[in-house]
Amino acid sequence: MIERYSRPEMHAVWTEAAKYGRWLEVELATTAVLAERGMVPARAAEAIRSRAAFDPARIDEIERSVRHDVIAFLTNVAEYVGSDARWLHFGMTSSDVLDTALALQIRAAGALLLSGVDRVVTALRRRALEHRDTPCVGRTHGVHAEPTTFGMKLLVFHEEMRRNRIRLEEALDGACVGKISGAVGTFAHLDPEVEEAVCARLGLGFEPAATQVVQRDRHAALVAAYAVTGSTLEKIAVELRHLARTEVREVEEEFGRGQKGSSAMPHKRNPWRFETVTGLSRLLRGYATSALENNVLWHERDISNSSVERVVLPDANLVLDFMLDRTAQLVESLVVHPERMRANLDLTNGLVFSGTLLVALAAKGLSREDAYRLVQGHAMQTWERGGSFRARVDADAEISKLLSRDELDGIFSLDEALRNVERIFARTLAGTGEAS
Repeated sequence: MIERYSRPEMHAVWTEAAKYGRWLEVELATTAVLAERGMVPARAAEAIRSRAAFDPARIDEIERSVRHDVIAFLTNVAEYVGSDARWLHFGMTSSDVLDTALALQIRAAGALLLSGVDRVVTALRRRALEHRDTPCVGRTHGVHAEPTTFGMKLLVFHEEMRRNRIRLEEALDGACVGKISGAVGTFAHLDPEVEEAVCARLGLGFEPAATQVVQRDRHAALVAAYAVTGSTLEKIAVELRHLARTEVREVEEEFGRGQKGSSAMPHKRNPWRFETVTGLSRLLRGYATSALENNVLWHERDISNSSVERVVLPDANLVLDFMLDRTAQLVESLVVHPERMRANLDLTNGLVFSGTLLVALAAKGLSREDAYRLVQGHAMQTWERGGSFRARVDADAEISKLLSRDELDGIFSLDEALRNVERIFARTLAGTGEAS
């Protein structure tokens, strides 16, 4: 991932040096377990632990000759360890190291991602509560529908992000497994108890039945969970971008002092950061497709997954980490215009209450078809000619026979339309400590 969309903490997880560090961690854990079981001399295990080191530049140099990254790594470590290095990688195959170390990287990256999700959830909850009672128009098909509140919009996003956290936790648990089961997963050289002990030492689960590799459905599920989370972030971005359009202008991205929106038009204040979230979400969906393709390998494994994962796994983590940080910043600093929301709500002269009127007329004994005919007739006149929908309803003798003025006042009441918002918040935020 290019530097523009990489944050330092997440980038540090996926550097070449960090990868080799995880490889060494797996090798040392395995050697220690084997020494405990008398399969490696304790003196050799201690020498390996105290002397083992690596030089990424030297590994690259060796790899150019041997054309195998794990062999290059082991050769370089042996240059530091000396003759006791013959006990390093004892009974193991390359994928034992690669996949177990990858699980360690995923775990470290996952902790950062979950922290990022929590920040977005917190920002959405705070702003939702702030605007719980800020009325605005709900839109279906992009057209005015019925009243809602801006807090309700944010509450929906908040709930979806909470579900994303659960999905991510489950996917991370599934992907954070190692294997020390050998070339085709049969434990031909080491016993299953060794694998279990090594993975326990590293704080990982283990693959109960493996081929040469940890099965890639685990990683496909992980990247798919990243893509779903990204789609939620994009959903938030698209909604707020629409609300930031000049004709709507219900919200704005925070516009900093000295910021410029356009090289040609000095008046511009564009929602460009939300647009970045939308663009990066497209990358995550592409990575998910690649991860799904990686699940299909020949027999006990081929290497077609390797080149894909070297790109997709670091980049997917970097992209989602950046998107979470960007979205949290934008929600935290979002400029909201309640007065504009109210003006837009009133733009259609009361048409947003047509559904409530329809229900009330049906409750008074009209057939749904007759009630719909009455309400739609006045609604279409208001659409096409302007004027007040309520005034047309008040002047309709047929409606007046069925509904009193007090009843009509209730039908056209914003407070009545939004009377259950507080209950929705209470049930949604129950257990979070912030239901009111």
